[in-house]
Amino acid sequence: MEITGRIIFDLPEQNGTSKAGNAWRKKEYVLETEDTYPKKVHFDFFGDRVDQFPLKVGQRIKLSFDIESREYNGRWFTSIRGWRAEDADSAPAPAATAGMGAPAAAPAAPVPPVVNATDDLPF
Repeated sequence: MEITGRIIFDLPEQNGTSKAGNAWRKKEYVLETEDTYPKKVHFDFFGDRVDQFPLKVGQRIKLSFDIESREYNGRWFTSIRGWRAEDADSAPAPAATAGMGAPAAAPAAPVPPVVNATDDLPF
């Protein structure tokens, strides 16, 4: 899934060691959408993506992410895990609409002729 917005919070990096003895790290951010009624979305980058996508407060991005829920002690928790972030200000603009430099849409397929239902009946 994807969402576009501006980074409004940059939370401290967290790290630790898993039960299996593997080191882990994650970096959390809060993005505010650009909708009529803006929403705040908390997400994180995990592992190598922490260094791959360093974000700054005020930066406008397009975030690609996955949503996952898990149960712990009878309670459910949902996380948004980012896997790519692109600078939204330098991303290619969406295609122009017809009449504004874009080619017009292809004509619709021809409509088959209307057949009178009584013409096909055997009696």
